[in-house]
Amino acid sequence: MTDQGVRRTVTRVPAQACDAASDSAGEVAPCGPGEPSPGTAEGGVSAPASAASDARSQPVPGRGAPLLGTAGEPVPDGPGEPSSDEPEAAALASPPTVSPAARRRAERRAERVTAGAAELERRLADLLRGGLISAGQSGPALWEETAARMVDAQAPGLANRVRDLGALASAGVGADAPVRLLEECALLHLLAQAWLRRDRLPEPLAATVRSRVGLTASPEGPAVRDDWLVLAQYDTSDSRLITRRIWLHGTVSGRTALLLSYGAPGRAPDLTLPAGLAVDAELTPYSGAGQPRTALTGRFGAPAPTTVRPPGTTTSGALARYGAALRDDPWRESVPVTLDRVVPVPDGDGWQLADADEDQAVPVSAAARSRPGLWRLVALSGGAPVRVFGECGPRGFTPLAAWPQGPGEAVPLC
Repeated sequence: MTDQGVRRTVTRVPAQACDAASDSAGEVAPCGPGEPSPGTAEGGVSAPASAASDARSQPVPGRGAPLLGTAGEPVPDGPGEPSSDEPEAAALASPPTVSPAARRRAERRAERVTAGAAELERRLADLLRGGLISAGQSGPALWEETAARMVDAQAPGLANRVRDLGALASAGVGADAPVRLLEECALLHLLAQAWLRRDRLPEPLAATVRSRVGLTASPEGPAVRDDWLVLAQYDTSDSRLITRRIWLHGTVSGRTALLLSYGAPGRAPDLTLPAGLAVDAELTPYSGAGQPRTALTGRFGAPAPTTVRPPGTTTSGALARYGAALRDDPWRESVPVTLDRVVPVPDGDGWQLADADEDQAVPVSAAARSRPGLWRLVALSGGAPVRVFGECGPRGFTPLAAWPQGPGEAVPLC
């Protein structure tokens, strides 16, 4: 991320990666960086739930899936978990057999998505041959027709990205508009190529590609019961859907989880969990590399106040975390991060969050600058360091909740 909010290039992302594997992932291969497409790739309503005791790192009695210990690793050979020398238990834990009819339907859909991805590649090539300036002059009809073709190909994730690309091309404002248009074209090309060559990808990355293209998925990871602190809740909407995002932090597991809930236009999603409360719940993650989304699979009490706060990092640590996330999911728009001891300070026409103990800062995103939550954050700080949770991406940091330096409740910023 730069001060101008330009997405990291291939040469810049490795500098933010945390290890050699992240550095090598910065090179884009031919077969070729949130959140999945609402309502289509992710479908269904998810919800979080409530709090746990000190024994939360142990498996829930009667459940076959391992829970996570304090380090986030599966607890081996816990009660109710089948061991390798119990063939009957292992057979019960094996995934259900897919019927031939369901397999044929999946194959037919994959063929249609493949045809759609190939057509999208041809259209992107035509666009670049004609020049990016012509993209803004073609009007919205061309983009809507291309998006409709992706819907016909049963690839709603590709359709949503085409619509976003068309909106960006039609807007065409700002000195960085051509750069952003080229970046989004490259990411769309990368996704299409990743689908066409998905058989060459590692399974976690292939699962991410399937989700980004728009194939529905089911939660399949080991369930985790914990005291989940509600970090933030906010809604986004378009003409087709209202999406509610709820960020949670596991006080024992240390995991950050995302719950999605959907509603029709003009109708709010059912799930509501105000920031600052804790819920005792069991969550099951979805497949995919670095996928934060989970599904509520158990709820054991009502939300209750808590004094727990998530651990924080520096602004440079937040950038490194985003760089590492791109290794697992190159289409990731942002990562959840808690910044510790930062001060909101003016920066020309905008704002930035500056480290109180380091000479580093991260810009506040343009979307956050137009919301009243920014002024609540400035008032809460009063020039003193605060702890801030939000989403860090190529356009800056979007604050979603904050805590004062001393005792005090969470202050919602969204």
